[in-house]
Amino acid sequence: MEKEKEKKMRLDKYLAEMQAGSRSQVKTLIRKKQVTVNESIVQRPEYPVDPKEDKIAVNGREIRYAETEYYMLNKPSGIITATKDGRERTVLDLITGKIRKDLFPVGRLDKDTEGLLLITNDGALAHRLLSPKKHVDKVYYAQVRGSVTPEDQEKFKKGMDIGDEKPCLPSQLTIVESGAISSVRIKIQEGRYHQIKRMFQAVDKEVVYLKRLSMGSLTLDPNLKPGEYRLLTSDEIERLKAL
Repeated sequence: MEKEKEKKMRLDKYLAEMQAGSRSQVKTLIRKKQVTVNESIVQRPEYPVDPKEDKIAVNGREIRYAETEYYMLNKPSGIITATKDGRERTVLDLITGKIRKDLFPVGRLDKDTEGLLLITNDGALAHRLLSPKKHVDKVYYAQVRGSVTPEDQEKFKKGMDIGDEKPCLPSQLTIVESGAISSVRIKIQEGRYHQIKRMFQAVDKEVVYLKRLSMGSLTLDPNLKPGEYRLLTSDEIERLKAL
């Protein structure tokens, strides 16, 4: 009996969490007989519902419950990585199909950086992915002003001093093409402020383009154009949680 109670939640809380309206708005909807539970009208905001079993609808439109959501976003340049901002568009503004209102970006990409960004409300998963102790690989593609050399690769491999209290952890620098503008891939296990830009500054070079390609087992979907997103598959979620 106690376990059954734990599964239940108030009807108005269910609807507010699923963005059917504010708590006061959904209470009004309920009292005006616009809400059904298993096709029966319910007029009590405190009515207990089972999010996994009951079918809740507002004016005939089913409102499904999502405890957690996981989105892969191909972040475009010019958008800030934040949940909200009074002046600029954020990555959350791009997720127009979201159900939850407690979503947040996992980690941070600079305003001018593109690529893979995980958006979720799973705090435990986010902590595992971002914890320095977990050593989760993050792979980036960059274009760098200046010729990248094997000597630079060795410096990245040893761990670099970029002016912080501690040097960076060892990282892997792969040269795709070296020239006036070099193309490279970088694998790091940290997420320090402007880390990759500062690492190249330490070897007298400048990052002119940066894109994140992967984070742990999650790889950017090549079909997603900048600004586009999709839900993670169940397999992608399971592999991330298994890290």
